[in-house]
Amino acid sequence: MKQYALIIDHELCWGCKACEVACKQENRAADGIRLISVLEEGPKMIDGKLDFVFRVNVCRHCDDPPCLDACPEETIDKREDGIVVINYEKCSGCEACIEACPYDAITLDEDKGVAQKCNLCHHRIDNGLIPACADNVCLAHCIYFGDPKEIP
Repeated sequence: MKQYALIIDHELCWGCKACEVACKQENRAADGIRLISVLEEGPKMIDGKLDFVFRVNVCRHCDDPPCLDACPEETIDKREDGIVVINYEKCSGCEACIEACPYDAITLDEDKGVAQKCNLCHHRIDNGLIPACADNVCLAHCIYFGDPKEIP
C-alpha cells in the first residue's frame, strides 16, 4: 500500500499561517486547538545579521508512534498507509498520548475531553484529495504531501 507523509521545508516558510487556517476550517477545530501550528523563532543575531525563522509543528505520523503504545484505551491506530489516527469516540482524555509525543503535536480539547492531533485529513485522502494544509494554500509552497520516497 502507498505510504503518505507531510514534509515541511522550514527554510521556505515565511509564517503566513495559511496552513493553520486551512486546517482549522477543514477540521472544524475548536477555539484554541491547532492541529498544525506555525511557531516563530527570533529575531536573533546570527553572523551580525538579524535572523527570523518559522517552524511548522504538526504530527509526524511516526513509523513507530510512541503515542500509540502510550494510550491505555487503544484508541490510536496506525493505518496501512502510515497515517496515525485517534478514534475520538474511544478516547478518555487521559493525556498519556500527549505526554508520550516527542513533537508536542497532540493537544487536549478540554470541551470535548479528548486528545486531538493532525489526522493528515484522511477523510480527504480516502476521497482522492490531499490534506487541506497542502492543497495549494501555502503561499511559500513549503508543504509537500505524498509518498515520502518521492518527495524531494
